[in-house]
Amino acid sequence: MSAPDTGDRPPGAVADISSQSSLATALTPVLTVAVSLLGLCLLWGLAANAWPSRAFPGPGQVWQVLLAEAANGDLFYHLGATLGRVAAAYVVAMVVGSVIGVLLGSHRSADRFFSPWVVLFLNIPALVVIVLAYIWFGLNEAAAIGAVAVNKIPNVVVTMREGARALDPSYAEMAAVYRFGLLDRVRHVLLPQLQPYLAAASRSGIALIWKIVLVVELLGRSNGVGFQIYLYFQLFDVAAILAYTLAFVAVMLVIELLLVQPVERHATRWRRRPA
Repeated sequence: MSAPDTGDRPPGAVADISSQSSLATALTPVLTVAVSLLGLCLLWGLAANAWPSRAFPGPGQVWQVLLAEAANGDLFYHLGATLGRVAAAYVVAMVVGSVIGVLLGSHRSADRFFSPWVVLFLNIPALVVIVLAYIWFGLNEAAAIGAVAVNKIPNVVVTMREGARALDPSYAEMAAVYRFGLLDRVRHVLLPQLQPYLAAASRSGIALIWKIVLVVELLGRSNGVGFQIYLYFQLFDVAAILAYTLAFVAVMLVIELLLVQPVERHATRWRRRPA
């Protein structure tokens, strides 16, 4: 079969065309998202103009509130408080849930005994856990973070338990033959096989935790995005509610795009994608 005809173009021109094509391919999803969001803002603005009301502010009003809150520092202060709680609850839930999940997946008798516990905690409403945590431990930071973590731990346990069940025993046997220590077993045998499950638990964990954190702040904290939303709810200030909501969602989207998705791609890089 003959090679594709490039005409009279020099090799450098062909390379430039190829790089431009790759750049266009990479930018297409970004442009699609940008156009989609602009269309949403346009529809929002048209709806706000058709129904002028304090209960339904337009994008311009929300943007002005967002700039004002950022200028006086309140936006960044409350965003920082909420992100700190999200990070703390995420770490606790991932560490505790991963350890419990791997132990249950590796020991069948323990799994049979504790499986009803996992199902029970999976079905307890998040609101109940939050209220009980505040009643039992007081309106403090530890109770808030603990309540969020307890709501997420069962989900991590289920995901990591499936990962432990899928472990290849031949790798453990090889580690025993070569007399790997505990740390080497964890680093070279356990973690590589569990990476896809850790990535899945991590992604779903962040998506769930930040929503529960807002409820925790609404019920029992004196700062954070959830507290601000509740404050402006009492003042019937919908523009401020939307400003804080959109700011926090934007931050979580940045975390998703710059942190969660790259980690997930790294964890599943060994998988072959269909042609």
